[in-house]
Formats: sequence, structure tokens, C-alpha cells
Amino acid sequence: MESKTLHFLSLLAENNNREWFQENRKLYDAAKADMESLVGYLIGEVGKFQDLGNLQVKECLLRINRDIRFSKNKAPYKNNLSAGIGPGGKSSGKIDYYIQVQPGNQTFLGGGMWDVTTEQLGRFRQEIDYNADELKGIIEDPEFRSFYPEIEGESLKTMPKGYSKDHPEIELLKRKQLFFMHRFTDKEVASKDFGQKVLKGIELLKPFTDYMNYVLYEQPAEQ
Repeated sequence: MESKTLHFLSLLAENNNREWFQENRKLYDAAKADMESLVGYLIGEVGKFQDLGNLQVKECLLRINRDIRFSKNKAPYKNNLSAGIGPGGKSSGKIDYYIQVQPGNQTFLGGGMWDVTTEQLGRFRQEIDYNADELKGIIEDPEFRSFYPEIEGESLKTMPKGYSKDHPEIELLKRKQLFFMHRFTDKEVASKDFGQKVLKGIELLKPFTDYMNYVLYEQPAEQ
């Protein structure tokens, strides 16, 4: 990506108001076009190993405007550019590859279980109780873990109802969220091969997102 995209986002963080944004609309338009170029490249490359249908860039990009209706923070704009890439785009409701570009070495690629229903969480725990080896084989793979070193998200402080505290998969069963992310430095973001680095991360993340989408959205829960 262009270094001027990060520069614009840095300026926006310091001048997060509508008047400044409108006066610098051309800077935003250039940054948005830069993000569109990245997303277009990723759609084309990911489409070579995953069926994305006729996915369009506009279906992936998230708005820079913040929803401030119920927020104490009334800043009208996000300090980042972001996109959700996967079948159906950002509005699919399923787990996708989320890329967020933000200065201060805060850019990241990530994906996983974050905001799920009680029923979906029950499906996940049912699968872990039945057979945790498939998931562990994915997230404990050395190459995966070297790129995604930490499990992100919240866990219960006590065991979920119906499971013993002596269960061998106690830590996974306690997860309410299971998300992995890889951060990029500003230098990496501005490098010519940033898109290829993100693509590598997506390729490593795909088995995990495939697994989670099957468990949460496709596999029927036991009655």
C-alpha cells in the first residue's frame, strides 16, 4: 500500500471531525482507492483456491463512518480502513478474512469466532467435547502458530454448564471467543509485497475459518 494512506489515517486520527474530512476529501479518496486495490488483488488471488463467487470489492469494504448513536465516543470516523473478504463479503454473517489498515503498527489480518449466538457456542463446545483433535491440529500447527502466535478473545472464568472441570479440553471449552490475528508494521504495510504477505496469512488462516464456519453455521446441533 502507499505510505500516504497511512499518513492520511494518522492525520484523520488527529482531526477526526467532519469539517476537516470534507476539506481533505481528496486524501480520503486516494486512501480508499489504495485499499480497494489491495482488496481487489486479494479477491483475485484468494479466488484461485477458494470459491468466492462473483465477489466485488465494494461488497468487502467497510465504511469509514462510525455509528455513534449509542457510543460515548462521538468521533465520526474510524482511524482505519477495513474489509471482510470471503464468500458473500462483509455481510455474509460468517467468518471471513478481516484486514484492518491502521497506522502506529496497528494493521492486522485476523479471523475467528467473535460474536456468536448461544446456540452457535453450544455447537462449538459440542464439537470440542466430541473431537478436539481436528481443531487442535490446525491451530497448533507450527507454521500456523508462528504467524498467529496468540489466541485472542474472552473465556469463561468457570466451566460451561454440563462440562466437568476435569475435562481434558477445559481451556477450549471455556472459550467464548476464539480469534487469531497477525499484526503488520507500518514498514510492512508500505512495502511492495504487502499484498503477498497478507495473502500468505489468508492461506494459513483458511483451514481454521473453514472449520469454524462448518461447526458454527453448517453442522446441525444435536437435539
